[in-house]
Amino acid sequence: MWAAAVVCCGLVASAGAQGGTQDKGDLPQAPVPNITTKLPGGVVVERPTPGALPLSLDDAIARGEKHNLQQLLVIQNERMVRGQVLTVENNLLPSLTAKGALEAQQINLAALGFKGTSLAQFGIDPATFPTVVKVNTAEARISMNQQLFNVPAYYLYRSAQKAADAAHFSTLNGLGAVTLSVGTQYLLALADAAQIDNARALEKADEVAYQQAKDSHDAGVGTNLDVLRARVQLQTQQQAVINSENAFAKDKIQLNRIIGLPADQEIVLTDTAPYAEFSELPLADAMRIAFQRRKDLLSLQAQLEVATQARKAVKGERLPTLAFDGYYGVLGQIGGLYHGVFSATGKLSVPVFQEGQLRGESEVATAQAIALRQQIQSLRVSIEWQIRAAMLDVQSSNELVKVARSNVDLATQEVQDASDRFKAGVEDNLPVVQAQAVLAQAQSRLVQTLYQYNQSKLTLARNTGVVESQYKVYLGR
Repeated sequence: MWAAAVVCCGLVASAGAQGGTQDKGDLPQAPVPNITTKLPGGVVVERPTPGALPLSLDDAIARGEKHNLQQLLVIQNERMVRGQVLTVENNLLPSLTAKGALEAQQINLAALGFKGTSLAQFGIDPATFPTVVKVNTAEARISMNQQLFNVPAYYLYRSAQKAADAAHFSTLNGLGAVTLSVGTQYLLALADAAQIDNARALEKADEVAYQQAKDSHDAGVGTNLDVLRARVQLQTQQQAVINSENAFAKDKIQLNRIIGLPADQEIVLTDTAPYAEFSELPLADAMRIAFQRRKDLLSLQAQLEVATQARKAVKGERLPTLAFDGYYGVLGQIGGLYHGVFSATGKLSVPVFQEGQLRGESEVATAQAIALRQQIQSLRVSIEWQIRAAMLDVQSSNELVKVARSNVDLATQEVQDASDRFKAGVEDNLPVVQAQAVLAQAQSRLVQTLYQYNQSKLTLARNTGVVESQYKVYLGR
């Protein structure tokens, strides 16, 4: 019985781009495979679909909850624990077994020492009495076994129930982790897409500046240095576009992996990076919500209940147990007389001396309970500093977004003023190049700070234990 409790505890602890159309001149595409392929054991392997797959943030999170590998493993762990609960529960339920048997026997009486001549004294002719006897019998019975009084079995069942609760909380905790991971990766891909748009816009502006410098040089009013400087700026921006596109492609591949899509599945992000100021959440309210909703904390508390019930089961092993065992059926010769047979046995077991084993099991159960209490206390302290740190990140990143937006507006105005002076022939294009570099940095910083702001809000939702259900509220969608 104690082994069953250890198994329950062990199982719980193991748980926490755009597409294009094909030109007529291209080679014909290979046949498109099926979307899914089923392998033995119910494993489903996704296959890429033709064209680009539209994917919103909600769709990505929903797919991650269903197909993320870590989440699938946690779900199977919960199934194993529930199976263990049924096994432990069977110790308290009556066990009924039906049995039917046909038996054919051939008995050699002479081989067993019987002598036919001994029958003569009873007036029986030995020649008429066979020494080989054949007997064909049939039997049908139903047996029942029931634990009438077994304290350890009862507390082990209670312990297994708490183990199932702990496994369920571990599954929900994994769900929150998947939501945070998918949401963060989706926001990162959106940031990459924004970087590409900014880089391409600056590339077009650099192309215009390069053409203006070239036209001025051809007209004899500009210098060759202006042309070289504009060309270097253009090529530098072209490199920025390539780098941004490469980062975007890699982050989409990573997103595909998290949500269970094939690596070569092309996706189109249908959402844009959200921006909504998050109303300040008082620390006391956040702590209260976290202590009520953090699934890792609830899982540890359920595991403590597992250890507590297991310790009671160990104490109950010193008590006697009472069980009933019996059967009823019929037995007789085939074609002959049948007669009812039955057995009823009451069994009382009293432990006399098992002190070493009982003390050892008690020490193990006590140590588990103490360790879990220490973990719970440590986690409660960690929750406080996690929430405090997340709140600071939310506040600071929000201020950074406001400053970054102002910098983008100022840098845009600076580029416009420098371009106007260059067109008027007042200055060369050096101020234009410098202003465009400042604008590029300001736009990149705005994208980064917006991503950090949204990511910090998701982290705060995760630290308070509500990310899987309220991520839309925290992102302001």
